[in-house]
Order: sequence, then structure tokens, then C-alpha cells
Amino acid sequence: MDGGIRQVDVFPAQENEYPVVAWGVPKHGEKVAPVMINRPNVGDYDIKIDMKYCGICHSDVHLARAELGGCVYPCVPGHELAGVVAEVGSKVTKFKVGDHAGVGCMVDACLECDSCKDGDENYCEKRSVMTYSGEKRFKGVGGHPEQQTFGGYSKVHVVQERFCFNLPEAIPLEKAGPLLCAGITMWDPIRNFGATKPGVKKCIGIIGVGGLGTMGIKLAKALGHRVVAISRSADKAELSKEKGADAFVVSTNEEQMKSETKQIDLILNTISANHDCGIYLPLLKKDGKIVQLGACISPHPISQLPLMFNRISVAGSIIGGCPSTQEMVNFCADNKVFPDVELIEADKIEWAWDQLTNLNKDGIRYVIDIEKSAQNPNFLPK
Repeated sequence: MDGGIRQVDVFPAQENEYPVVAWGVPKHGEKVAPVMINRPNVGDYDIKIDMKYCGICHSDVHLARAELGGCVYPCVPGHELAGVVAEVGSKVTKFKVGDHAGVGCMVDACLECDSCKDGDENYCEKRSVMTYSGEKRFKGVGGHPEQQTFGGYSKVHVVQERFCFNLPEAIPLEKAGPLLCAGITMWDPIRNFGATKPGVKKCIGIIGVGGLGTMGIKLAKALGHRVVAISRSADKAELSKEKGADAFVVSTNEEQMKSETKQIDLILNTISANHDCGIYLPLLKKDGKIVQLGACISPHPISQLPLMFNRISVAGSIIGGCPSTQEMVNFCADNKVFPDVELIEADKIEWAWDQLTNLNKDGIRYVIDIEKSAQNPNFLPK
């Protein structure tokens, strides 16, 4: 999402494009509907993916409903893609036809800045191109140059191989997509803190026990760390333990919070609602770090003294670069770390969005079954 609310209708297909069935929001304020979009022919470095599944992220709701201030319509969301390679470009080296492949939150970047050269394309200094509602600033995304990017709620996608990920057969394809959003969002700060290195054992706190938090618990536990789940709701205790947490703390319970004072090395804060992250600082050891992962809009009133006297850091993180993402996927395959998913068809997307907005079912990631959706004649473009 690159600006305010705009309408950029689908351009007529060019000679190097073809029409594809998709599902998205045609105009601001409208409901999800079947739409036709165009996909480009495969370029030298591209792969064509026959989509099998696409996960639904809470950010899909925020962006498609313009809740964060902007969106380009029609908006075809989806940045948790999983499918089968149907065609490869002449210079592709990572994939062959028949491979399982995934795509995450970005499909292009400048590839020239220091961040891109370091494999941190998510921090591209000229801004990476998002998988949907993004502006084609560079040359890595084919099709009409003025058309916004369209995401994974579609039958087919064509993406340059650098931004595609090999999905090992050990990962059930329906569970692969959410790894490329929730999985990497939690993995990258753990990795950046040095806690994915062999032999390193830490105490890691996870604030928020939803779709992001449960993935964080599973990853941290699989890495061998002590895991402390933190929530405002005591109802999340059983779920937290079930997913692998060693301890559970209710953040509004003073005694429980005291029990973990100066015990945690790294806290991953997944809360996106407005809140005061300062209340968690006493839980950190000397040199501890709290990493902000939720899209919280309001500033945090943080006292400077606790930072100074314990050398505590407050940091932020957003998804991860391509090398980190493939590393995370491989780890999950080797250790059988998968999200908890519920399959739906495209005619239930609005329902799933409402669940995420109003109920936020414990740890569940909704995933669209693209093949089944494409067989439903009542929810296809007329």
C-alpha cells in the first residue's frame, strides 16, 4: 500500500498478459467479490505458480478496508501464497516445474541498496514492492507498468524467483502460506537477536497469543528456548501451554508479572491495539530487548530510566528478507513447526475477515482453498 485511497481499474490485457480469476474488493467500501485481473507472461527470471492455497492475514482486512489510511482498488489481497510451479523462465535456477513454491509479503525491490545486498529486501531503501496494492517501482514485476500489484487471492501468480521460496514436501501445502507472514515475522527478530544459532539458549517472551503469538511460541520452543507467553486474558493460559509455552503470565496480574521480573532476554510484542509497552520492560534482563511487531498507531509512553539502568533496548521488526525467510521455511520443515489453519473457500472471505476483526479465533490462520473456490460457479466472475 503506497498512498491514499485510489481507484486504478484493471487495464485491458496487453500482448504479454492474460486474464485470471481472482477475488478482491472492487471499490472502496464494497464487499469481496470475484474479479478478473491480468497476469504477465513468464519472464526470464520468473516462475508461474498455479495457486493451491492462500492464507488470510489480519493486514488483508486492514488494507482492503482502508483502515490504515489507504489502498488502491480493485484490491486483490493475499501475501501468504502456496502453490505448484507450472512454468519457469529461461534463466531460473531455483525451481523446476512441479516444485512447491510460496510467495510472501513482497515481490520486488531495488536490489541495489545496502539492505537489498545484505538480503534484507524488506528494508529496501527505495521501498520494496508489496505483493498487493503495490506500485511497480522497479522492473521485476511484469505486466502493465501502471497497474497496482495483485495478491494471492487468485488462480495464478507470476513472480521473479528471488521473491519465491522453495516449500519442502514435508510442509503440508495448506499450512505453508502463513509461514511466509506470521512465521517470518516471528523468526526474523529471533534470528537478529542471535537466538537461532546452535547452542544458544535464551528466555523468550511472547506478548499476545493469537495467530502471530502462537507461531512465535512454537518457533522459540522448537529452537530450545524457555518460552513465556504473556496476555491480558487468563483464558489464553491453556492455549499457550498447548502450543509449547513453559510459563504463562497475565499482564494485569501484579504477582505473576513479578515472578518473571528480570528473567527474559527477548520479548516479541505482537499487540497491534494501542497499549503501553513500558509495562513489560521490568521483565527484561540486563541487555534485554523488546521488539515491536504489531501495527500500533499511538506512541508508547516509555520511561528512559529503566532503559538506562538495565541497558534495555526497544526495537522494531517487519517480516524478513529472502534468505531469512527460506531459512525459516527449512527450519519449520525439519522440525515440523506449522501454523494451525482452517480452510475456507473464497465466498467465505468476508466471514473470515469479520472473525479476525471481532473474534480473532485463538491461534487460527484462515486459508483459502483456491482450487475449490475456482470450482464454485456461484462465486466466479460473470
